[in-house]
Amino acid sequence: MTKKTDPVIIFLAVLKLVLPFLLINSTYELQRDEYLYFEQGQHLDLGFLENPPLIGLLSWVSSLAGGSIITIKFWPALFGALTLLLTAGITKELGGGRFAQFLAALSMLLTAYLRIHILYQPNCLEIFAWCLSIYFLVRYCNSKQDIYLYFIAIAMALGWWGKYSILFLVIAFLLAVLLSNYRKLYLNKHFWFAFALGIFLILPNIIWQWNHNWPLVHHMDELRDTQLKYINKADFIKDQLLMLLPYLPVWIWGLIWLLRHKTYAIIAYIYILFISLLMFGSGKGYYALGAYPMLIAAGGVAIERFSFNKYWFRYGITALVLVLGLPVIPLLLPMYPPMEMAQFNKKYNIEALGLLKWEDQQNHPLQQDYADMIGWKELATKANRAYQQLPDSTRAATVIYCRNYGQAGALKFYGPEDFSKKVISDNGTFLLWIPDHLSFQNLLFIGSHMPEKDDVVFQHFKKVSTIDSVTNTLFRQLGDKIILFEQADSLVSPLANKGLKEMKKNYSRH
Repeated sequence: MTKKTDPVIIFLAVLKLVLPFLLINSTYELQRDEYLYFEQGQHLDLGFLENPPLIGLLSWVSSLAGGSIITIKFWPALFGALTLLLTAGITKELGGGRFAQFLAALSMLLTAYLRIHILYQPNCLEIFAWCLSIYFLVRYCNSKQDIYLYFIAIAMALGWWGKYSILFLVIAFLLAVLLSNYRKLYLNKHFWFAFALGIFLILPNIIWQWNHNWPLVHHMDELRDTQLKYINKADFIKDQLLMLLPYLPVWIWGLIWLLRHKTYAIIAYIYILFISLLMFGSGKGYYALGAYPMLIAAGGVAIERFSFNKYWFRYGITALVLVLGLPVIPLLLPMYPPMEMAQFNKKYNIEALGLLKWEDQQNHPLQQDYADMIGWKELATKANRAYQQLPDSTRAATVIYCRNYGQAGALKFYGPEDFSKKVISDNGTFLLWIPDHLSFQNLLFIGSHMPEKDDVVFQHFKKVSTIDSVTNTLFRQLGDKIILFEQADSLVSPLANKGLKEMKKNYSRH
């Protein structure tokens, strides 16, 4: 990064940028969460209930560019390419030459990063911020120039605007400083000025969080109740080994090299502390992906120095990562249509690797991400058809209510304007976008099952008809129903508005 970038690294970065668009099968649509993040771009704010606002800003840019799948998927591909360049840059700053940089950069094409960088989610922003922070940290270790402390703070602040879990890096960094030979930084005024700069840069979002009664805390409680409680330490460790399997010896070698290198040992301490925080905090395995480019970079340097004048070893380690990495590309990119992918999984017993286990802790024919990338257009088409077939007077008094944000986002993404503007959901940030006063006589319901009797609003319609349902057997939302509730009594709108007011009150101090 300090000198001209090697053409091979530039080639790999370009390949990283275009590969998803060349290999992903056109059958697949946006993934569930991507519909939410794109919709956030239509409601710009300083924060959202699930995540910081940076991805919403990128969605707004994508919508200006047409709002197509390509303009949305461009962002993870771009940040993937930039992360590859940063990984090579970290390698160079650690003293790595061309081979070390090549070996480190190649990891972005042969490991879990291939999957991460096809999904328009905050993870790609967090991993980029991780790499940028570590790049500036290595520059500081090499130069001892205080300016890099400010750059580290800016990079971490950028990470906060991308994904709140960057806080784990900040905590690990602050603790690692104490454990390393850089502990005198705590007596350096620039260290504290940089810290204050970082706080200042994220302050608008902190104020937003405060004004909305700390939705970050609500979101973490929800995650613990619905997903994180199922995670055990053994599965977490298994994920660390499998996510970057082709590079397992590289990053372990890099960790050892860092621990033995007084100048850079702080990076190893950051990794150990960070992994400990995640493991004992019941974090998901992929939450740790931001920490590995720095270890892979160090591993590339260590291997390059070990193999000086031993070119057979360099060819051997390159062949090893290729032999281990190339065959798993179909598991990282949805290259085959869903049914063929399910047959592939069965043929090669992919279930045994744990890659078919969903959040419900059950194994399924298709990877969860892939099952979340199909069926949405079918759902939106059927819902729109049901809506358009209603008489004009009925449509005018109808709202379209979705149980989850994936359904709502997909209906808005694929539906015509007159249909999509009627779509609401009280799931996630969609709740905040519902008008404060709703008035309707009919409700087109999208959900997995008929509302229960204790769901009071739905008990005040004279007529209920199940119109259609989702039939794609591999879709995660298989069986979702389209149900028309008609002829509401006088209590429906007041009950709905009262319930919405109570729900919104959880996210407001006013």
